[in-house]
Amino acid sequence: MNPTLALRKRAAKVLQGLRAAYPDAGCELVFSNPLELAVAAILSAQCTDKRVNLVTPALFRKYRTAADWARTPQDVLENEIRSTGFFRNKAKNIRALCAELEKNHGGRIPDDLDVLITLPGIGRKTANLLIATAYGKPGIIVDTHFRRLSQRLGLTKNDDPDKIEFDLKALLPEKDWSDFSHCMVFHGRRCCFARKPNCPGCPVKDLCPSAGKT
Repeated sequence: MNPTLALRKRAAKVLQGLRAAYPDAGCELVFSNPLELAVAAILSAQCTDKRVNLVTPALFRKYRTAADWARTPQDVLENEIRSTGFFRNKAKNIRALCAELEKNHGGRIPDDLDVLITLPGIGRKTANLLIATAYGKPGIIVDTHFRRLSQRLGLTKNDDPDKIEFDLKALLPEKDWSDFSHCMVFHGRRCCFARKPNCPGCPVKDLCPSAGKT
């Protein structure tokens, strides 16, 4: 069988198995609009979604618009997000992003991937998260879990997140990109851990060339 075709079939079977195991897979950051998701995503870097979700309710009550975030003093925002780690850079990125949104995008998060990746604090992972989760468009979201699992499953040989994104886009139908991303993240958080993955309890272990070897 053609190697690419074989990988596409494996990816499809992996998605089938993960969908059955995690029917509720989705973004675990709590938000009510695209701007809130963008801020939560920036805060989630090197931090758990659980911690971010403890911090954001008070922030989202205080800061309603991009202009609100942009106007807040750096030191004030730093103090409010300190518990998420890397708070100086995160505060700087949030304020810069929101200033740019207010100046050039009517205070709104664009729904175009190519535009999103030009914005302060928004890399390809966050841009795809916004596209997929806030706007319901197809996106491959390569976070640390997705990166680890796609390598273990033999779906990519690349280590660079951007290359992994394009590798997986070539293996999956566009309509499945977002579901695959969320299922992979759920699986990485609940079973295929970085250290001591639970291979015996894995719903796709029969499809994984790394099963029992990690």
